[in-house]
Amino acid sequence: MYDIIYYYIILVIINMFETTWNTGSNNTITFTDILEQIKKHTILNGTVYIGTDSFFIKNNCIFSTAICLYGADNQQGGRYFYKKTKLNKNQFPELSIRMIKEAESTITLANTIVEEIEQVKLELHLDISPQENKEGTSHLANMLIGYVKGSGYECKVKPYAFAAASIADKHSK
Repeated sequence: MYDIIYYYIILVIINMFETTWNTGSNNTITFTDILEQIKKHTILNGTVYIGTDSFFIKNNCIFSTAICLYGADNQQGGRYFYKKTKLNKNQFPELSIRMIKEAESTITLANTIVEEIEQVKLELHLDISPQENKEGTSHLANMLIGYVKGSGYECKVKPYAFAAASIADKHSK
């Protein structure tokens, strides 16, 4: 059983490194280079914000995951990186399945970063509305926040979830 789990984790990590990543200015960048920038950002007391958003286009569901570096000592502005993944729309017959996939993608990336950079300060962002807003994703808020916090991470939702609701959203369309 543990062999299967270990094998799955290795596949996820390999996929993370082989996936095409882009800078905010749409240049390609390797995940290894992103990790180097995160290390430097961490040394300068910066926070790394991670979020995922998705959008249906024809028969596909486009997932975009963003890594945002912001708040380092003497940093002006921020920088970000993103990757896009295209999956078949039929895999997500319900909104809840899609939102869980967004949270899972964000958590998986956070886990990968923490394995490489132990001292990194992370905040995960979910593109969901708070429970009290009574909007489309509000009924999922407590479950998804619990998923992220249960995985050991700080979490923000709209309107404070800029990594997911603004940056990843921009690149999912």
